[in-house]
Amino acid sequence: MRRTSALTILLAAALAATLSIASTASARDPGKWLLTGASSVPNDYWQGLTSDPSESNLFLIGPSQGLWQTTPQLEQTAGVSREIPDDIRENVGYNHIGDPTWLPGVGGRVLLPMECFNPSADPSNTCGKGAFGIADPQTLAWRYYVQLNPAFIPKAMWAETSPNGKRIWTSSGDDLIAYDASQVTQQNAAPSGPQLDPVKRLTGAVPPTGITGAVFRKHKLLLAGESDHVYQVWAVDTKTGDRKLQLEMRICGESEGLDVISTLGGRLHWLIAPADPDCELTFGPTSALLHFRRPHARERYHVQIVDAYAPDDSGRFTVVVRVTRPGGRPVHGANVRFAGEKATGPTGKQGLAQVFTTLETPGRFSVFARKDKRYGISKLVPVGMEPAKPSDSGPMRDRG
Repeated sequence: MRRTSALTILLAAALAATLSIASTASARDPGKWLLTGASSVPNDYWQGLTSDPSESNLFLIGPSQGLWQTTPQLEQTAGVSREIPDDIRENVGYNHIGDPTWLPGVGGRVLLPMECFNPSADPSNTCGKGAFGIADPQTLAWRYYVQLNPAFIPKAMWAETSPNGKRIWTSSGDDLIAYDASQVTQQNAAPSGPQLDPVKRLTGAVPPTGITGAVFRKHKLLLAGESDHVYQVWAVDTKTGDRKLQLEMRICGESEGLDVISTLGGRLHWLIAPADPDCELTFGPTSALLHFRRPHARERYHVQIVDAYAPDDSGRFTVVVRVTRPGGRPVHGANVRFAGEKATGPTGKQGLAQVFTTLETPGRFSVFARKDKRYGISKLVPVGMEPAKPSDSGPMRDRG
């Protein structure tokens, strides 16, 4: 009996959407990162994400104040739908957590940037102040929070700890500001503790598309944002405030947090929430975690998926790939990856290779092939999911 192919059935229906996704990069995009996949994740994963130093756990936020833990392959291992304690929500007003960060010390901590946000109120920032909450990375239990002086910041929408663990970066208006991480302690916990003042300010360093999330990579602060369906990631030198564009796309969705971890075929990961009433979602119908890698080579090869099939409903599947040069001559000895998994061996004399993998979540993924200083990448293909559908309105959306 001939193998049934869940992927093949979806390929024809999704071809037009796949081609559209592949061509969304703007001419301004510097080509520093390649989109290798987009995992379809639950809407509980909405506002942002971070990982521990061992890269063994991911922590995700959403839609407004939940805290969830997964493996690097996105298998959920724990979750709390209401992380902020009731008395703090009711008496202080904090009800919204942004893009989180890992904070070292005391066995490790998940730092939660907080604000008071009501989209139907005017102003929507109902308390006019921000805070850093602290959660236990093992149990996800709430520990404490420290207040930030509202004279310097009206709300905390994201946070990112510097590589040396000494500063916590966030933004206020057009400026990047940093706090002394050693002051985020139980001894300084609210409500009796002091309101923290920033220790550094980079005036005008916020990129033109704003900031929805951040992560450090090689001592540069990567900042994600969006404006008018232009999605950008900038690298900022936190010593000088100088910035350079790293990545630009034109998609439909809501830009959220960033993280750096080696998983699912990427190193840089960007969370896109399924909220944008003005267009059809590029990676819907749920939240999507986009995966990017650096090419470190020149694009010279053509990569085609010639067969893809799932033998059962376990999440296991097989991909057969052909790698050729311009003109169709096979590439022998290229290394091939799909969704983070290596092929069983380099491409043979006919340019063919086979990849076996298992995914915890469905998504859209491409094959990346490289030999020496040349590479090729296939179009994204859907794995275990239907093509994107238009968005409804989403939960709490805060951009200002």
